[in-house]
Amino acid sequence: MINHIHELFSRVGRRLNIMEVCGTHTVSIFKHGIRDVLPDGLNLLSGPGCPVCVTSVKDIDTAIALSRLDNKVLITFGDMMRVPGSGSSLYEARAEGADIRIVYSVLDCLKIARENIDKDVIFFSAGFETTSPLIAATVCEAERLGIDNLSVYSVNKLVPPALDFLLRADNLNIDGFILPGHVSAIIGSLPYAFISHKYSKPCVISGFDAMDILASIALILKQIEAGRASIDIQYMSVVTENGNEKAVGFINDVFETYDAYWRGIGKISNSGLKLNDKWAHRDAEKKFNVTVGDYPEPSGCSCGSILTGLKTPSQCPLFGKKCTPESPVGACMVSNEGTCSAYYKYRIPVDP
Repeated sequence: MINHIHELFSRVGRRLNIMEVCGTHTVSIFKHGIRDVLPDGLNLLSGPGCPVCVTSVKDIDTAIALSRLDNKVLITFGDMMRVPGSGSSLYEARAEGADIRIVYSVLDCLKIARENIDKDVIFFSAGFETTSPLIAATVCEAERLGIDNLSVYSVNKLVPPALDFLLRADNLNIDGFILPGHVSAIIGSLPYAFISHKYSKPCVISGFDAMDILASIALILKQIEAGRASIDIQYMSVVTENGNEKAVGFINDVFETYDAYWRGIGKISNSGLKLNDKWAHRDAEKKFNVTVGDYPEPSGCSCGSILTGLKTPSQCPLFGKKCTPESPVGACMVSNEGTCSAYYKYRIPVDP
């Protein structure tokens, strides 16, 4: 397969930038050394495919403010605990006395809410289309069971609007996309059709092992060589054109889109998911009405440029120095799926 990629690339005859969108793909690419076996001039860029990485400073500050209200229990996934806000993280807020708990499944929120009926239990939800159906289903189940003290603070986001944003940017040069397998298992391939129809960019929805990713790169090169652009599915065992219609139905019943702020990137139209009016009584942001300021990204942090493929982590002045996995300044260094975290773990921390 590697030789095949080299042959295809030589026939294309020009430099190419291919962006992998999913954080799991980013980790797999680094882990298996895929960049090192590609021909010179065929570049892999890491995109905004880590939900922890794109959670804004303001979103973290809001979650911290909610956790500090009286008689509140804030619940979230473990990666969110270390994401820096403007002044502290959820870990630090917990150390200062806030009741903040880590769960591995959003369904655990139902049990915690039942065990704490004298408190408001808030789930701080960050993720893409992969986790959104389960969050929506949990909200519906809480309603069915009459668990009235459970609410959700959602900063969930959608992948296709972010890709449209990237393709409209003047300073980005992306020749094709490796699209996320897990997200696509939910939404299918059709929501990406605009990438090939409007922007004439080839895409492949890929699985996650090394051979999957190499095969997907080859499929993109074949499209470019043939002068066509389509949405190919390499991950055929899981992904279909229409996706999981029941899961999408849960999302559409519980959520509505809004213009969400992506950390280091900016506001992207209709890219966020918040509870719709039908479920407003379970929207923690509406129920508890906390107000926080708008704070800039940490000084010197290059997360925005890294998430859009304009920089590699080692081009950030903080990388491996002030910003490490043990003491992250930017969100890209927090999650295992973050580009900076993967680069730090699998490559030389700072280029010589």
